[in-house]
Amino acid sequence: MTDLDRLMEVMETSFDPHYREAWTRRQVEDSLSLPSTYMILVDPAGEEPADGQTAAGFVLARQAADEIELLLIAVVPDFRGNGLGRKLLHQFFQTARDRSAARVFLEMRANNPAESLYRSEGFVQIGQRCKYYRTITGERIDALTFAKTV
Repeated sequence: MTDLDRLMEVMETSFDPHYREAWTRRQVEDSLSLPSTYMILVDPAGEEPADGQTAAGFVLARQAADEIELLLIAVVPDFRGNGLGRKLLHQFFQTARDRSAARVFLEMRANNPAESLYRSEGFVQIGQRCKYYRTITGERIDALTFAKTV
């Protein structure tokens, strides 16, 4: 099983299809083909998964100069509520520092329950795009942009 396979397994179980947030395998492959994009995979303990072990969560991120955008973050529903998302964010922050990033960014839909986690980790809202996202039923939802100095 490749890292991409493991990431896609998490993707398929972690995003509610109503919000159309999950990426296709092709989108992830295309993104990872760029040298500026990378992934972080974790097991249920927040560590790098052993060979053959499935992942419990991932980060997909892209760097431009001294800024890194958190493209996607996901934790398998069975492993939520135990601090794994926070551990994954901390690994993302450490990787950003290791890559000499000054700031990290993320964008999310306005009703995303992870907002409280992001704010508790020091993300500050810096923008809003009105009615940016469209759900599977056509409902429009604002996009919120956040930044954090690392």
